Amino acid sequence: MSGGEEFFIGSIDQGTTSTRFIIYDRHAQPIASHQVQFTQFYPEAGWVEHDPTEILQSVRVCMAKALDKATAAGHNVDAGLRAIGLTNQRETTVIWSRSTGLPLYNAIVWMDARTSTICHRLVRDLPGGRDHFVPTCGLPISTYFSALKIMWLLENVDVVREAVRSGDAMFGTVDTWMIWNLTGGCGAVDREENPVHGLHVTDCSNAARTMLMDLRTLDWDRPTLDALGIPIEILPKIISNSERIGVIANGWPLAGIPIAGCLGDQHAAMLGQLCRKGEAKSTYGTGAFILLNTGDEIVRSSHGLITTIAFKLGPEAPTSYALEGSIAIAGAAVQWLRDGMGIIQTTSEIEELAELVENSGGVYFVPAFNGLFAPWWRDDARGVCIGITRFTNKGHIARAVLESICFQVNDVLASMHKDAGERGDAKTKVEEFLLRVDGGATVNNLLMQTQADLLGSPVVRPADIETTALGAAYAAGLAIGVWNEEQIHSFGHKETTTIFHPKSDEAQRKKRFESWNKAVSRTFDLADLSL
Repeated sequence: MSGGEEFFIGSIDQGTTSTRFIIYDRHAQPIASHQVQFTQFYPEAGWVEHDPTEILQSVRVCMAKALDKATAAGHNVDAGLRAIGLTNQRETTVIWSRSTGLPLYNAIVWMDARTSTICHRLVRDLPGGRDHFVPTCGLPISTYFSALKIMWLLENVDVVREAVRSGDAMFGTVDTWMIWNLTGGCGAVDREENPVHGLHVTDCSNAARTMLMDLRTLDWDRPTLDALGIPIEILPKIISNSERIGVIANGWPLAGIPIAGCLGDQHAAMLGQLCRKGEAKSTYGTGAFILLNTGDEIVRSSHGLITTIAFKLGPEAPTSYALEGSIAIAGAAVQWLRDGMGIIQTTSEIEELAELVENSGGVYFVPAFNGLFAPWWRDDARGVCIGITRFTNKGHIARAVLESICFQVNDVLASMHKDAGERGDAKTKVEEFLLRVDGGATVNNLLMQTQADLLGSPVVRPADIETTALGAAYAAGLAIGVWNEEQIHSFGHKETTTIFHPKSDEAQRKKRFESWNKAVSRTFDLADLSL
Protein backbone atom coordinates (compact mmCIF):
# COMPACT_ATOMS: atom_id res chain seq x y z
CA MET A 1 0.00 0.00 0.00
CA SER A 2 1.56 3.29 -1.06
CA GLY A 3 1.84 6.50 0.88
CA GLY A 4 1.62 6.93 4.61
CA GLU A 5 -1.86 5.52 5.18
CA GLU A 6 -1.98 3.59 8.41
CA PHE A 7 -3.35 0.07 8.41
CA PHE A 8 -3.24 -2.99 10.64
CA ILE A 9 -3.07 -6.76 10.27
CA GLY A 10 -4.25 -9.10 13.00
CA SER A 11 -2.88 -12.54 13.82
CA ILE A 12 -4.44 -15.40 15.79
CA ASP A 13 -1.74 -17.65 17.25
CA GLN A 14 -3.47 -20.73 18.68
CA GLY A 15 -0.85 -22.83 20.46
CA THR A 16 -0.74 -25.98 22.57
CA THR A 17 -1.11 -24.29 25.95
CA SER A 18 -2.30 -20.78 25.11
CA THR A 19 -3.92 -18.57 22.51
CA ARG A 20 -2.89 -15.04 21.61
CA PHE A 21 -4.04 -12.32 19.23
CA ILE A 22 -1.49 -9.75 18.05
CA ILE A 23 -2.18 -6.62 16.03
CA TYR A 24 0.61 -5.35 13.76
CA ASP A 25 1.03 -1.93 12.13
CA ARG A 26 1.99 -1.23 8.52
CA HIS A 27 5.67 -1.84 9.37
CA ALA A 28 4.84 -5.26 10.87
CA GLN A 29 5.53 -4.00 14.39
CA PRO A 30 3.22 -5.30 17.15
CA ILE A 31 1.05 -2.57 18.70
CA ALA A 32 -1.23 -4.65 20.93
CA SER A 33 -1.69 -8.25 22.03
CA HIS A 34 -3.52 -10.45 24.49
CA GLN A 35 -2.82 -14.01 25.59
CA VAL A 36 -4.97 -16.59 27.39
CA GLN A 37 -3.96 -20.01 28.68
CA PHE A 38 -6.44 -22.87 28.51
CA THR A 39 -6.97 -26.25 30.15
CA GLN A 40 -4.85 -29.31 29.47
CA PHE A 41 -6.63 -32.62 30.08
CA TYR A 42 -4.71 -35.84 30.85
CA PRO A 43 -7.39 -38.59 31.09
CA GLU A 44 -4.82 -41.40 31.14
CA ALA A 45 -1.05 -41.80 31.02
CA GLY A 46 0.14 -40.63 27.60
CA TRP A 47 -3.21 -39.05 26.70
CA VAL A 48 -3.53 -35.28 26.13
CA GLU A 49 -6.78 -33.50 25.21
CA HIS A 50 -8.19 -30.00 24.76
CA ASP A 51 -11.77 -28.75 24.87
CA PRO A 52 -12.42 -27.32 21.36
CA THR A 53 -15.08 -24.93 22.68
CA GLU A 54 -12.63 -23.55 25.25
CA ILE A 55 -10.15 -22.95 22.43
CA LEU A 56 -12.79 -20.91 20.57
CA GLN A 57 -13.57 -18.91 23.70
CA SER A 58 -9.88 -18.16 24.16
CA VAL A 59 -9.72 -16.87 20.58
CA ARG A 60 -12.77 -14.65 21.18
CA VAL A 61 -11.34 -13.19 24.40
CA CYS A 62 -7.91 -12.53 22.89
CA MET A 63 -9.36 -10.74 19.86
CA ALA A 64 -11.59 -8.51 21.98
CA LYS A 65 -8.94 -7.70 24.61
CA ALA A 66 -6.19 -6.95 22.06
CA LEU A 67 -8.58 -4.65 20.21
CA ASP A 68 -9.41 -2.85 23.47
CA LYS A 69 -5.70 -2.42 24.24
CA ALA A 70 -4.97 -1.03 20.76
CA THR A 71 -7.85 1.43 21.03
CA ALA A 72 -6.73 2.52 24.50
CA ALA A 73 -3.27 3.18 23.07
CA GLY A 74 -4.78 5.53 20.46
CA HIS A 75 -4.83 3.26 17.42
CA ASN A 76 -7.92 3.32 15.22
CA VAL A 77 -7.88 -0.41 14.54
CA ASP A 78 -11.64 -0.56 13.89
CA ALA A 79 -11.15 1.58 10.80
CA GLY A 80 -7.71 0.39 9.79
CA LEU A 81 -7.71 -3.40 10.20
CA ARG A 82 -7.38 -4.92 6.73
CA ALA A 83 -7.22 -8.67 7.40
CA ILE A 84 -6.24 -11.35 9.88
CA GLY A 85 -4.04 -14.40 9.52
CA LEU A 86 -4.08 -17.41 11.77
CA THR A 87 -1.63 -20.05 12.86
CA ASN A 88 -2.14 -23.08 15.04
CA GLN A 89 -0.83 -26.13 16.84
CA ARG A 90 -0.59 -28.80 14.15
CA GLU A 91 -1.91 -32.40 14.02
CA THR A 92 -4.32 -31.87 16.94
CA THR A 93 -7.55 -33.51 15.79
CA VAL A 94 -11.16 -32.32 16.14
CA ILE A 95 -14.28 -34.07 14.85
CA TRP A 96 -17.55 -32.19 15.21
CA SER A 97 -21.21 -32.29 14.14
CA ARG A 98 -22.13 -30.51 10.94
CA SER A 99 -25.70 -29.99 12.19
CA THR A 100 -25.08 -28.81 15.76
CA GLY A 101 -21.58 -27.38 15.46
CA LEU A 102 -20.58 -29.16 18.66
CA PRO A 103 -17.46 -31.31 19.09
CA LEU A 104 -18.16 -35.04 19.20
CA TYR A 105 -15.11 -35.63 21.40
CA ASN A 106 -12.35 -33.57 22.95
CA ALA A 107 -9.53 -32.54 20.64
CA ILE A 108 -6.78 -35.19 20.67
CA VAL A 109 -3.52 -33.24 20.96
CA TRP A 110 -0.51 -33.78 18.71
CA MET A 111 1.66 -35.21 21.52
CA ASP A 112 -1.03 -37.71 22.62
CA ALA A 113 0.26 -41.31 22.42
CA ARG A 114 -2.97 -43.35 22.67
CA THR A 115 -2.66 -44.51 19.05
CA SER A 116 0.49 -46.55 19.61
CA THR A 117 -1.40 -49.86 19.27
CA ILE A 118 -2.85 -48.74 15.93
CA CYS A 119 0.63 -47.68 14.80
CA HIS A 120 2.10 -51.08 15.67
CA ARG A 121 -0.72 -52.82 13.82
CA LEU A 122 -0.17 -50.76 10.67
CA VAL A 123 3.61 -51.20 10.79
CA ARG A 124 3.09 -54.96 11.07
CA ASP A 125 0.41 -55.26 8.36
CA LEU A 126 1.51 -52.80 5.67
CA PRO A 127 4.22 -53.93 3.23
CA GLY A 128 6.24 -50.74 3.68
CA GLY A 129 6.26 -50.96 7.46
CA ARG A 130 6.78 -47.72 9.36
CA ASP A 131 7.73 -45.85 6.17
CA HIS A 132 4.84 -47.23 4.07
CA PHE A 133 3.34 -43.78 3.37
CA VAL A 134 6.59 -41.79 3.23
CA PRO A 135 6.80 -41.74 -0.61
CA THR A 136 3.42 -39.98 -0.73
CA CYS A 137 3.14 -37.82 2.39
CA GLY A 138 6.74 -37.67 3.67
CA LEU A 139 5.74 -38.94 7.12
CA PRO A 140 6.40 -42.19 8.98
CA ILE A 141 3.59 -44.00 10.79
CA SER A 142 3.57 -42.35 14.21
CA THR A 143 1.23 -41.38 17.04
CA TYR A 144 2.11 -37.78 16.12
CA PHE A 145 -0.04 -37.42 13.01
CA SER A 146 -3.77 -36.76 12.61
CA ALA A 147 -4.70 -39.82 10.54
CA LEU A 148 -3.98 -42.16 13.45
CA LYS A 149 -6.06 -39.99 15.78
CA ILE A 150 -9.00 -40.12 13.33
CA MET A 151 -8.67 -43.91 13.20
CA TRP A 152 -8.73 -44.10 17.00
CA LEU A 153 -11.89 -42.00 17.16
CA LEU A 154 -13.58 -44.15 14.50
CA GLU A 155 -12.64 -47.33 16.34
CA ASN A 156 -13.39 -46.22 19.90
CA VAL A 157 -16.07 -43.50 19.99
CA ASP A 158 -19.59 -44.59 19.00
CA VAL A 159 -20.94 -41.07 18.45
CA VAL A 160 -18.10 -40.31 16.03
CA ARG A 161 -18.58 -43.53 14.11
CA GLU A 162 -22.35 -42.89 13.81
CA ALA A 163 -21.84 -39.27 12.70
CA VAL A 164 -19.42 -40.41 10.00
CA ARG A 165 -21.92 -43.05 8.84
CA SER A 166 -24.78 -40.49 8.66
CA GLY A 167 -22.70 -37.79 6.95
CA ASP A 168 -22.85 -35.42 9.94
CA ALA A 169 -19.17 -35.60 10.92
CA MET A 170 -16.58 -32.99 9.98
CA PHE A 171 -12.86 -33.40 10.61
CA GLY A 172 -10.35 -30.65 11.04
CA THR A 173 -7.10 -29.71 12.63
CA VAL A 174 -7.38 -26.62 14.83
CA ASP A 175 -7.09 -24.21 11.88
CA THR A 176 -10.11 -25.81 10.24
CA TRP A 177 -12.11 -25.76 13.48
CA MET A 178 -11.33 -22.05 13.97
CA ILE A 179 -12.06 -21.00 10.38
CA TRP A 180 -15.33 -22.96 10.26
CA ASN A 181 -16.54 -21.22 13.41
CA LEU A 182 -15.15 -17.77 12.57
CA THR A 183 -16.91 -17.81 9.19
CA GLY A 184 -20.32 -18.84 10.47
CA GLY A 185 -20.21 -22.38 11.83
CA CYS A 186 -23.48 -24.24 11.39
CA GLY A 187 -25.38 -21.02 10.79
CA ALA A 188 -24.89 -17.27 11.15
CA VAL A 189 -25.58 -14.03 9.28
CA ASP A 190 -23.32 -11.49 7.63
CA ARG A 191 -23.49 -7.72 8.00
CA GLU A 192 -26.37 -7.57 5.51
CA GLU A 193 -28.26 -10.21 7.52
CA ASN A 194 -27.73 -12.83 4.80
CA PRO A 195 -27.35 -16.39 6.09
CA VAL A 196 -23.81 -17.77 6.01
CA HIS A 197 -22.29 -21.12 6.87
CA GLY A 198 -18.80 -21.92 8.00
CA LEU A 199 -16.09 -22.70 5.46
CA HIS A 200 -14.63 -26.20 5.76
CA VAL A 201 -11.03 -25.63 4.66
CA THR A 202 -7.47 -26.32 5.74
CA ASP A 203 -4.19 -25.00 4.39
CA CYS A 204 -1.57 -27.17 2.74
CA SER A 205 0.90 -26.94 5.65
CA ASN A 206 -1.64 -28.27 8.15
CA ALA A 207 -2.88 -30.86 5.65
CA ALA A 208 0.70 -32.04 5.24
CA ARG A 209 0.67 -33.09 8.91
CA THR A 210 -2.32 -35.43 8.67
CA MET A 211 -0.45 -38.20 6.79
CA LEU A 212 -3.27 -38.04 4.21
CA MET A 213 -2.01 -35.44 1.69
CA ASP A 214 0.15 -36.10 -1.36
CA LEU A 215 3.08 -33.67 -1.09
CA ARG A 216 3.35 -33.32 -4.86
CA THR A 217 -0.30 -32.68 -5.76
CA LEU A 218 -1.36 -31.05 -2.47
CA ASP A 219 -4.55 -33.14 -2.65
CA TRP A 220 -5.91 -35.86 -0.38
CA ASP A 221 -4.44 -39.19 -1.41
CA ARG A 222 -7.16 -41.75 -2.16
CA PRO A 223 -5.02 -44.90 -1.74
CA THR A 224 -3.92 -43.69 1.71
CA LEU A 225 -7.50 -42.94 2.72
CA ASP A 226 -8.58 -46.38 1.53
CA ALA A 227 -5.74 -48.12 3.37
CA LEU A 228 -6.65 -46.37 6.62
CA GLY A 229 -10.43 -46.51 6.25
CA ILE A 230 -10.93 -42.75 6.43
CA PRO A 231 -13.78 -41.34 4.28
CA ILE A 232 -12.85 -38.34 2.14
CA GLU A 233 -16.27 -36.79 2.84
CA ILE A 234 -15.22 -35.71 6.36
CA LEU A 235 -12.09 -33.89 5.13
CA PRO A 236 -11.83 -30.15 4.40
CA LYS A 237 -10.78 -28.51 1.15
CA ILE A 238 -7.04 -27.82 0.90
CA ILE A 239 -6.01 -24.23 0.12
CA SER A 240 -2.75 -22.24 0.01
CA ASN A 241 -1.24 -20.35 2.95
CA SER A 242 -1.93 -16.87 1.58
CA GLU A 243 -5.29 -16.10 -0.02
CA ARG A 244 -8.64 -14.54 0.81
CA ILE A 245 -10.30 -17.43 2.63
CA GLY A 246 -13.50 -15.93 3.99
CA VAL A 247 -14.97 -13.19 6.18
CA ILE A 248 -15.47 -13.20 9.94
CA ALA A 249 -19.18 -13.65 10.69
CA ASN A 250 -21.39 -11.57 12.98
CA GLY A 251 -21.15 -12.53 16.62
CA TRP A 252 -17.35 -12.39 16.62
CA PRO A 253 -15.07 -9.43 17.31
CA LEU A 254 -13.90 -7.91 14.00
CA ALA A 255 -16.96 -9.14 12.05
CA GLY A 256 -16.61 -8.44 8.34
CA ILE A 257 -12.80 -8.59 8.32
CA PRO A 258 -11.30 -11.08 5.84
CA ILE A 259 -9.26 -14.08 6.95
CA ALA A 260 -6.41 -14.11 4.44
CA GLY A 261 -3.58 -16.24 5.85
CA CYS A 262 -3.37 -19.67 7.43
CA LEU A 263 -0.31 -21.74 8.34
CA GLY A 264 0.64 -24.41 10.83
CA ASP A 265 2.67 -22.86 13.62
CA GLN A 266 6.10 -24.08 12.54
CA HIS A 267 5.55 -23.04 8.94
CA ALA A 268 4.39 -19.62 10.10
CA ALA A 269 7.55 -19.29 12.20
CA MET A 270 9.63 -20.18 9.15
CA LEU A 271 7.91 -17.41 7.19
CA GLY A 272 8.24 -15.03 10.15
CA GLN A 273 11.97 -15.77 10.26
CA LEU A 274 12.10 -15.27 6.48
CA CYS A 275 14.02 -18.50 5.99
CA ARG A 276 15.17 -18.84 2.39
CA LYS A 277 16.30 -22.06 0.75
CA GLY A 278 19.09 -23.64 2.78
CA GLU A 279 18.24 -21.73 5.97
CA ALA A 280 16.94 -23.29 9.18
CA LYS A 281 15.02 -22.13 12.23
CA SER A 282 14.21 -23.69 15.59
CA THR A 283 11.07 -22.78 17.53
CA TYR A 284 11.13 -23.46 21.26
CA GLY A 285 7.65 -23.86 22.72
CA THR A 286 5.84 -26.80 24.30
CA GLY A 287 7.92 -28.88 21.92
CA ALA A 288 10.81 -27.80 19.71
CA PHE A 289 10.65 -27.83 15.94
CA ILE A 290 13.54 -27.40 13.54
CA LEU A 291 12.80 -26.76 9.88
CA LEU A 292 15.23 -26.41 6.97
CA ASN A 293 13.86 -24.76 3.82
CA THR A 294 14.67 -26.97 0.80
CA GLY A 295 12.99 -24.70 -1.77
CA ASP A 296 11.01 -26.41 -4.52
CA GLU A 297 12.79 -29.72 -3.88
CA ILE A 298 11.13 -32.57 -2.00
CA VAL A 299 14.04 -34.01 -0.01
CA ARG A 300 13.83 -37.45 1.57
CA SER A 301 15.82 -37.85 4.77
CA SER A 302 17.82 -40.97 5.50
CA HIS A 303 18.53 -39.81 9.07
CA GLY A 304 15.16 -39.70 10.81
CA LEU A 305 13.74 -36.39 9.63
CA ILE A 306 10.41 -35.87 7.90
CA THR A 307 9.60 -34.17 4.62
CA THR A 308 6.94 -31.49 4.73
CA ILE A 309 5.63 -28.24 3.26
CA ALA A 310 7.42 -25.00 4.13
CA PHE A 311 4.74 -22.70 2.69
CA LYS A 312 2.83 -21.83 -0.47
CA LEU A 313 2.20 -18.08 -0.63
CA GLY A 314 -0.84 -18.01 -2.93
CA PRO A 315 -3.02 -20.37 -5.00
CA GLU A 316 -0.73 -20.01 -8.04
CA ALA A 317 2.52 -19.57 -6.12
CA PRO A 318 5.23 -22.25 -6.15
CA THR A 319 5.34 -24.63 -3.21
CA SER A 320 8.36 -24.47 -0.92
CA TYR A 321 9.27 -27.65 0.96
CA ALA A 322 11.21 -28.38 4.13
CA LEU A 323 12.96 -31.02 6.15
CA GLU A 324 11.73 -31.08 9.73
CA GLY A 325 12.79 -32.54 13.02
CA SER A 326 10.05 -32.51 15.64
CA ILE A 327 10.74 -32.76 19.37
CA ALA A 328 7.72 -33.55 21.51
CA ILE A 329 8.91 -32.22 24.87
CA ALA A 330 10.89 -28.99 25.20
CA GLY A 331 9.22 -26.22 27.21
CA ALA A 332 6.78 -28.87 28.44
CA ALA A 333 9.62 -30.32 30.52
CA VAL A 334 9.99 -26.98 32.30
CA GLN A 335 6.21 -26.90 32.86
CA TRP A 336 6.51 -30.40 34.35
CA LEU A 337 9.15 -29.17 36.80
CA ARG A 338 6.68 -26.44 37.80
CA ASP A 339 3.33 -28.26 37.80
CA GLY A 340 4.29 -31.89 38.30
CA MET A 341 7.25 -31.62 40.65
CA GLY A 342 6.88 -28.20 42.30
CA ILE A 343 10.62 -27.55 41.96
CA ILE A 344 9.89 -24.08 40.52
CA GLN A 345 6.86 -21.81 40.93
CA THR A 346 7.07 -20.10 37.52
CA THR A 347 8.76 -21.22 34.32
CA SER A 348 11.01 -18.15 34.36
CA GLU A 349 12.58 -19.33 37.65
CA ILE A 350 14.39 -22.22 35.98
CA GLU A 351 17.15 -20.00 34.60
CA GLU A 352 18.04 -18.57 38.01
CA LEU A 353 17.90 -22.02 39.62
CA ALA A 354 20.08 -23.61 36.93
CA GLU A 355 22.65 -20.81 37.23
CA LEU A 356 23.25 -21.71 40.88
CA VAL A 357 25.44 -24.56 39.61
CA GLU A 358 28.26 -24.51 37.04
CA ASN A 359 27.08 -27.65 35.25
CA SER A 360 24.58 -30.48 35.59
CA GLY A 361 26.88 -32.45 37.90
CA GLY A 362 26.80 -35.46 35.60
CA VAL A 363 22.99 -35.58 35.57
CA TYR A 364 21.28 -36.23 32.22
CA PHE A 365 17.53 -35.89 31.78
CA VAL A 366 15.69 -37.26 28.73
CA PRO A 367 12.05 -36.03 28.61
CA ALA A 368 10.60 -38.95 26.66
CA PHE A 369 7.26 -38.52 28.44
CA ASN A 370 5.22 -39.90 25.52
CA GLY A 371 8.04 -41.44 23.50
CA LEU A 372 10.66 -39.78 21.32
CA PHE A 373 10.07 -38.12 17.95
CA ALA A 374 12.87 -37.17 15.52
CA PRO A 375 15.35 -38.55 14.85
CA TRP A 376 14.66 -41.60 17.05
CA TRP A 377 10.93 -42.30 16.45
CA ARG A 378 10.58 -44.53 19.51
CA ASP A 379 7.06 -44.63 20.96
CA ASP A 380 8.29 -47.19 23.49
CA ALA A 381 10.62 -44.64 25.12
CA ARG A 382 9.85 -43.08 28.50
CA GLY A 383 11.57 -40.34 30.45
CA VAL A 384 14.71 -40.96 32.47
CA CYS A 385 16.97 -38.95 34.77
CA ILE A 386 20.37 -40.61 35.27
CA GLY A 387 23.64 -39.81 36.96
CA ILE A 388 22.01 -38.82 40.27
CA THR A 389 24.21 -38.90 43.39
CA ARG A 390 23.99 -37.47 46.91
CA PHE A 391 25.75 -34.41 45.42
CA THR A 392 22.78 -33.74 43.09
CA ASN A 393 20.54 -30.81 43.97
CA LYS A 394 17.63 -28.91 42.41
CA GLY A 395 20.01 -26.71 40.43
CA HIS A 396 21.57 -29.73 38.73
CA ILE A 397 18.11 -31.09 37.83
CA ALA A 398 17.05 -27.69 36.45
CA ARG A 399 20.20 -27.40 34.34
CA ALA A 400 19.81 -30.97 33.07
CA VAL A 401 16.24 -30.17 31.98
CA LEU A 402 17.40 -27.11 30.03
CA GLU A 403 20.27 -29.08 28.51
CA SER A 404 17.86 -31.83 27.42
CA ILE A 405 16.10 -29.33 25.16
CA CYS A 406 19.41 -28.34 23.55
CA PHE A 407 20.66 -31.91 23.17
CA GLN A 408 17.44 -32.87 21.38
CA VAL A 409 17.72 -29.90 19.01
CA ASN A 410 21.32 -30.89 18.29
CA ASP A 411 20.27 -34.45 17.45
CA VAL A 412 17.93 -33.06 14.81
CA LEU A 413 20.48 -30.59 13.45
CA ALA A 414 23.08 -33.37 13.21
CA SER A 415 20.64 -35.32 11.05
CA MET A 416 20.06 -32.25 8.88
CA HIS A 417 23.78 -31.82 8.37
CA LYS A 418 24.14 -35.50 7.42
CA ASP A 419 21.31 -35.24 4.89
CA ALA A 420 22.74 -32.00 3.51
CA GLY A 421 26.21 -33.53 3.25
CA GLU A 422 24.89 -36.51 1.31
CA ARG A 423 23.25 -34.10 -1.13
CA GLY A 424 26.40 -31.99 -1.40
CA ASP A 425 24.60 -28.91 -0.09
CA ALA A 426 27.52 -26.76 1.02
CA LYS A 427 25.30 -24.02 2.39
CA THR A 428 24.36 -26.05 5.42
CA LYS A 429 27.84 -27.27 6.36
CA VAL A 430 28.39 -27.03 10.09
CA GLU A 431 31.18 -24.50 9.91
CA GLU A 432 28.96 -22.07 7.97
CA PHE A 433 25.82 -22.74 9.95
CA LEU A 434 23.89 -20.41 12.22
CA LEU A 435 20.57 -21.19 13.83
CA ARG A 436 17.66 -18.75 13.88
CA VAL A 437 15.57 -19.26 17.01
CA ASP A 438 12.17 -18.09 18.20
CA GLY A 439 9.38 -19.01 20.60
CA GLY A 440 8.67 -18.22 24.23
CA ALA A 441 11.48 -20.30 25.74
CA THR A 442 14.15 -18.31 23.89
CA VAL A 443 13.89 -15.50 26.48
CA ASN A 444 16.03 -17.83 28.62
CA ASN A 445 19.58 -16.65 27.97
CA LEU A 446 21.13 -19.69 29.64
CA LEU A 447 19.12 -21.97 27.34
CA MET A 448 20.31 -20.07 24.27
CA GLN A 449 23.95 -20.00 25.39
CA THR A 450 23.80 -23.70 26.15
CA GLN A 451 22.37 -24.30 22.68
CA ALA A 452 25.25 -22.41 21.08
CA ASP A 453 27.81 -24.25 23.22
CA LEU A 454 26.44 -27.67 22.33
CA LEU A 455 25.91 -26.77 18.67
CA GLY A 456 29.32 -25.19 18.23
CA SER A 457 27.74 -22.54 16.02
CA PRO A 458 26.09 -19.14 16.60
CA VAL A 459 22.46 -18.91 17.71
CA VAL A 460 20.58 -15.82 16.52
CA ARG A 461 17.57 -14.55 18.46
CA PRO A 462 15.42 -11.74 16.96
CA ALA A 463 14.07 -8.89 19.06
CA ASP A 464 10.51 -10.11 18.38
CA ILE A 465 10.57 -13.79 19.35
CA GLU A 466 6.90 -14.34 18.45
CA THR A 467 7.68 -15.01 14.80
CA THR A 468 4.87 -17.57 14.53
CA ALA A 469 2.19 -14.87 14.80
CA LEU A 470 4.29 -12.59 12.58
CA GLY A 471 4.42 -15.21 9.82
CA ALA A 472 0.62 -15.52 9.81
CA ALA A 473 0.37 -11.73 9.59
CA TYR A 474 2.81 -11.70 6.67
CA ALA A 475 0.71 -14.29 4.83
CA ALA A 476 -2.48 -12.25 5.32
CA GLY A 477 -0.82 -8.98 4.28
CA LEU A 478 0.59 -10.60 1.13
CA ALA A 479 -2.83 -12.03 0.21
CA ILE A 480 -4.62 -8.69 0.31
CA GLY A 481 -1.79 -6.77 -1.32
CA VAL A 482 -0.78 -4.39 1.49
CA TRP A 483 2.68 -5.94 1.46
CA ASN A 484 4.78 -7.71 -1.15
CA GLU A 485 7.57 -10.22 -0.58
CA GLU A 486 10.27 -7.58 -1.07
CA GLN A 487 8.70 -5.46 1.68
CA ILE A 488 8.43 -8.26 4.22
CA HIS A 489 12.06 -9.17 3.61
CA SER A 490 12.93 -5.52 4.25
CA PHE A 491 11.14 -5.78 7.61
CA GLY A 492 13.12 -8.84 8.58
CA HIS A 493 16.36 -8.83 10.59
CA LYS A 494 16.35 -5.02 10.85
CA GLU A 495 15.53 -5.16 14.52
CA THR A 496 18.20 -5.71 17.11
CA THR A 497 19.19 -9.35 17.26
CA THR A 498 21.09 -11.14 19.99
CA ILE A 499 23.79 -13.56 18.87
CA PHE A 500 25.02 -16.27 21.23
CA HIS A 501 28.48 -17.52 20.30
CA PRO A 502 29.76 -20.94 21.42
CA LYS A 503 32.18 -20.95 24.34
CA SER A 504 32.95 -24.66 24.65
CA ASP A 505 35.50 -26.66 22.65
CA GLU A 506 34.94 -29.61 20.35
CA ALA A 507 36.43 -32.21 22.70
CA GLN A 508 34.10 -31.14 25.50
CA ARG A 509 31.08 -31.23 23.17
CA LYS A 510 31.96 -34.70 21.94
CA LYS A 511 32.27 -36.09 25.47
CA ARG A 512 28.94 -34.62 26.53
CA PHE A 513 27.17 -36.01 23.46
CA GLU A 514 28.49 -39.47 24.21
CA SER A 515 26.93 -39.20 27.66
CA TRP A 516 23.67 -37.85 26.21
CA ASN A 517 23.41 -40.71 23.73
CA LYS A 518 23.99 -43.19 26.56
CA ALA A 519 21.11 -41.55 28.45
CA VAL A 520 18.83 -41.68 25.39
CA SER A 521 19.54 -45.40 24.96
CA ARG A 522 18.29 -45.96 28.52
CA THR A 523 14.80 -44.65 27.58
CA PHE A 524 14.03 -47.41 25.06
CA ASP A 525 11.57 -50.23 25.69
CA LEU A 526 10.13 -48.73 28.86
CA ALA A 527 6.50 -48.20 27.81
CA ASP A 528 5.32 -51.44 29.44
CA LEU A 529 6.73 -50.80 32.91
CA SER A 530 4.18 -51.91 35.52
CA LEU A 531 2.23 -49.23 37.36
